[in-house]
Amino acid sequence: MHPVDPRHSEHHYSHRAGTLRAAVLGANDGLVSTASLLMGLSASSAVGPDTIFVAGTAAVVAGAMSMAAGEYVSVSSQSDVERVDVAIEVAALAEHPEAELDELTSIYEHRGVEPALARQVAEQLMAHDALDAHLRDELGLSDTTAARPLQAAVTSGVAFACGAALPLLVAVWAGFPWAIAASAVGGMVLLAVLSGWAGGHVRLRSVLRLVAWGVAAMVVTWLVGATV
Repeated sequence: MHPVDPRHSEHHYSHRAGTLRAAVLGANDGLVSTASLLMGLSASSAVGPDTIFVAGTAAVVAGAMSMAAGEYVSVSSQSDVERVDVAIEVAALAEHPEAELDELTSIYEHRGVEPALARQVAEQLMAHDALDAHLRDELGLSDTTAARPLQAAVTSGVAFACGAALPLLVAVWAGFPWAIAASAVGGMVLLAVLSGWAGGHVRLRSVLRLVAWGVAAMVVTWLVGATV
């Protein structure tokens, strides 16, 4: 094995893509849904500040639990599919090893490796760990991309609660309704910046995308509340 030059370093972010996705989804959902709910309630003449606070608090708790449960169920489904694929591959390797070797060789050939070298690489990788080679190169499965239901559920639930608490706390502190809109838009910008930082860089497109959808949701619920 050739030693790695210590002067050469690469910092990648794909290993935390699943956690980042769950965190961004949870925080954005909590922020937009709770801010929109508060905007709709505050626009209505049928409810008062106490009702709005209770409804907002309930939305934070119920939404966080719902987000965690939904994320756990959806990612568990992905994990179930992955386990089925692994079982299929284990059986195929046991029953048709030569066919599996040919299949792996073909994969490398399609990636540009010369046929003789592709065969040699496939033989060496299958001799080392046949299952791992097929899961990685045939199915695209690895430890980095593996589904982690509990981690996704906790991340989404906590992120939702944090995102949802922001407009509620600012609204209670500053009053209704414009403080809610300001806190929601500001929070979405911070969320987009955080998302960009976690993904390696900040993109203006991410900021504008989150703000646009959040503002649209708040405007719609404000109009609904104003008609009651």
